[in-house]
Amino acid sequence: MVRAKIWILKKHFEGFPKHSDFELKEVELPALKDGEVLLETVFLSLDPYMRPYSRIHLKEGDTMLGSQVAKVLESKCPTFPVGSFALARAGWTTHFISTSKELFPMLPNWPEKLPRSLALGAIGMPGLTAYFGLLEICQLKPGDTVLINAAAGAVGSVAGQIAKIKGCKVVGCAGSDKKVAFLKEIGYDEAFNYKTVGSLEEALKKASPDGYDCYFDNVGGEFSTVALGQMKKFGRIAVCGAISLYNDTVPQTGPYMQLMMILKELRMEGFVVQRWADRREEGLTALLKWVAEGKIKCQEHITQGFENMPAAFMGMLKGENTGKAVLKV
Repeated sequence: MVRAKIWILKKHFEGFPKHSDFELKEVELPALKDGEVLLETVFLSLDPYMRPYSRIHLKEGDTMLGSQVAKVLESKCPTFPVGSFALARAGWTTHFISTSKELFPMLPNWPEKLPRSLALGAIGMPGLTAYFGLLEICQLKPGDTVLINAAAGAVGSVAGQIAKIKGCKVVGCAGSDKKVAFLKEIGYDEAFNYKTVGSLEEALKKASPDGYDCYFDNVGGEFSTVALGQMKKFGRIAVCGAISLYNDTVPQTGPYMQLMMILKELRMEGFVVQRWADRREEGLTALLKWVAEGKIKCQEHITQGFENMPAAFMGMLKGENTGKAVLKV
């Protein structure tokens, strides 16, 4: 019998997560039934969405939610033979039992030279989020000027490179000079440290005096209030995340954006990437091609050891990562 280690949500987060909100447990997994697969987690994904979604989807005592790349140890399902790799949403666990309906196969043409952890990043959910958010929500066109915040994160770093591939000018902001240098390395036309500029409004104006056609928003809050004032007429805004709000214990209030949206005739739309689940293969194929061709450069922030999962999660929420945050079990 296999024993699995799991991190449970011991207590719902109040404000910023704490170590005491998590608890490490061991459970014994049952024998496999027909159609089931035993898997060992190799890489776990660390993503901002886990913070708000844990409140929505979990009760205290549940396994903390998340996705992983896992290796098949034992199988009674021909679709996933022993030794193959799969993507799953089994949460923070070292081992688990699943069925083919709950697993996603790795792309069949995955190059040997690429780490499988990229299936949790640039060639996975964050990459798809950037791909569909830009192409479907922002309806990107060559020559557009695109603004992206949290630009050095898992989604923002891919979004900026896709916008460049599509012939756009791209402006990004991040929270450290090191991250700003990274943005320049991956092709951002303009980048600045939002923590050190005297005025966000002036920094945005300097980066693009004519304003912005598209705004890919990962942050929300005060940043977005300022950014909307820099949009061009008929600008398009994709609301991907709101990390500036996730840990608030008291909801933020105004200023409010409706008047600005009316005067500039802006279109703002929130989205969740699962909307395009039926086009998953299309998006992943495009992303894999761009990565293999060197048009998308991938940066990972890898933490070692399953016992460090809560600390890695909190570090990601603090912005300690450049690129995709991943834990190697």
